[in-house]
Amino acid sequence: MKFSAQQIAEALKGKVEGDPLVEVHNFSKIDEGIQGTLSFLANPKYAHFIYETPASIVIVNEDFIADRPVTTTLIRVKNAYASFAELLDLYHQTKGKRTGISTQSYIAASATIGQNVYIGEFVSIGENAVVGDNCQIHPNTTIGYNCKIGANTLLYSGVKIYDDCRIGESCTIHSGVVVGSDGFGFAPQETNDFRKVPQLGNVVIEDMVEIGANTTIDRATLGSTIIRKGAKIDNLIQIAHNVEIGENTVIAAQTGISGSTRIGRNCMIGGQVGIVGHIKIADRVMIAAQSGIGKSILEEGSVVEGSPALNIREYQRSYVHFRRLDQLVKRVNQLERK
Repeated sequence: MKFSAQQIAEALKGKVEGDPLVEVHNFSKIDEGIQGTLSFLANPKYAHFIYETPASIVIVNEDFIADRPVTTTLIRVKNAYASFAELLDLYHQTKGKRTGISTQSYIAASATIGQNVYIGEFVSIGENAVVGDNCQIHPNTTIGYNCKIGANTLLYSGVKIYDDCRIGESCTIHSGVVVGSDGFGFAPQETNDFRKVPQLGNVVIEDMVEIGANTTIDRATLGSTIIRKGAKIDNLIQIAHNVEIGENTVIAAQTGISGSTRIGRNCMIGGQVGIVGHIKIADRVMIAAQSGIGKSILEEGSVVEGSPALNIREYQRSYVHFRRLDQLVKRVNQLERK
């Protein structure tokens, strides 16, 4: 399908600058643009590409100022990145969803399956499980006993949902995710070995959560491990037993969160962050990549960095000295020799 700049601008409540009749049929990155595609400019680092991109239409922010002539057609909007994401979502919806239940899937007789669902090959759905309306369950996915999957949720291939877990509506769970595996609970014995502590709880994932590929979320020892509404979890993340992730919190790849930690709402956690167990992180906290969190962060809106983590400004001041440590050691040695 083709869409004109004018049609796109009307959908985004934007303003056309250039040819309103120019048409596009696909998307491209601004640094790899080709004719007949639509791109966007949100990061100023890429601004120089707008003067040379062959893309037919580029979405830009309202306040973008060109310092030389631009040959492509622009659509000015309040937020270029958000508008581009909206277009991608609309395009994705036009592609349509799969429907139907494969004859090569297994569905327990006591399971309840909603309307207009897709269940692919080699999917296994256990006793008393509930799958809501409009769900998409791709091949080789396993849903255990007594699980509940909310309406409009998408499970990609190879997802494993252990017994008794709950997933809300309009969630997206990518391939390789494991929800409800045992928490890491082992009691040391006098004989210097370890006794496994049974993990009797479950995992509860609320509505509109997205979980990236190969992330693992452990079931609670007792009670529930909880991922609150709107949280976004990246690939390759470990969430331990009895953790609670607050609403709309985003966590980047390779982060590990130890047991019984409570993370507040609207937090932003960078990649490769390590968080110890049994602590609390307040709402709106921002944690820089590769930070180590060894104690609670109780001040809302804090920004921390480093390992162990410090307030961002304190860390940056200290980092000036870290970089000069070798020089300082040499000066001390010289003074001692004198």
